Amino acid sequence: MKIAKLLATAAMVLGMATAAIAQDKTKVGFVYVGPVGDGGWTYEHDKARQAVVAKFGDKVETVFVESVPEGPDAERVMTQMALEGADLIFTTSFGYMDPTINVAAKFPKVKFEHATGYKRADNVSTYSARFYEGRAVQGHIAGKMTKSNIIGYIGSYPIPEVIQGINSAYIHAKKVNPNVQFKIVWAFTWFDPAKEADAAKVLIEQGADVILQHTDSTAPQAAAKAAGNVITFGQASDMSEYAPLPRVSSIIDNWAPYYIARVQAVMDGSWTSTDTWDGIGPGMVGIGEISDAVPADVKAEALAMADALAKGTYHPFTGPLNKQDGSVWLKAGEKADDGTLLGLNFYVEGIEGEIPK
Repeated sequence: MKIAKLLATAAMVLGMATAAIAQDKTKVGFVYVGPVGDGGWTYEHDKARQAVVAKFGDKVETVFVESVPEGPDAERVMTQMALEGADLIFTTSFGYMDPTINVAAKFPKVKFEHATGYKRADNVSTYSARFYEGRAVQGHIAGKMTKSNIIGYIGSYPIPEVIQGINSAYIHAKKVNPNVQFKIVWAFTWFDPAKEADAAKVLIEQGADVILQHTDSTAPQAAAKAAGNVITFGQASDMSEYAPLPRVSSIIDNWAPYYIARVQAVMDGSWTSTDTWDGIGPGMVGIGEISDAVPADVKAEALAMADALAKGTYHPFTGPLNKQDGSVWLKAGEKADDGTLLGLNFYVEGIEGEIPK
């Protein structure tokens, strides 16, 4: 009888110790819009998750769900993570905005971080990167390298983040090549290799010999490689497997430092709701290696622009700039403010076509 009691007591002590160890771990969830192997957006977010694990070791437990559609499914996944004890949840796509706010209201003790959105709460922070800085560099290279003077752009959804990138790329391509034209195909998806490949093929058929993309897979790179004589730029990730051609450079999203800092803030109790929007300077946006397919002088100019963007001595949206309808947007020397950019819903003068509603 005494042995049984001792065994029971030992089991209880062991259980309490195990529970205490589990409670000491900070549990962090990640909700992904695409698969971790997409080679672009989600791939980079998951690399950052892995960096969190590498940094904190057994002090942290991470979980993720990939390929979560934007909408009710996202809300269900976030709710399940919160119910299973997540202390912090990163929701990594624009369309997760309302689901994040809804779930956060039900779990006030859980911290949420929403990527690329604008709605915040006491337990919801927002964060994004100034991708338009990288688009300026890409536009410069594209304008210098196109031979057909037709640049194709694959858009995902007509939200400010994507419109910023189109305008920035066009402005800087036009600066170095007044004859350049942009042709834009809206894929209405973040990740769908078949749709993305079809969009690239349509643009190439229309004469584009440069393809830029704001979608997440490497399918446009593959389509360009198959076509030949078409250059591309990696999106969100380096996509260097397609270098030196067709991929001549890339925008690389580096989320790891931010994720590590925010997890640390939850651990030490200093987490507060904030809004973060960083670019090349702080390192959230990286410019992938510019391949030798780019002429040396063009490469030097592009790197000089990236350096000026990093130092804050140059802003991609500096007037004089007009809206598509010819009305003045920015006077000479005037720079676009963040509020305007975060709500950007128009093309600049020279871009043809309408932004879908």
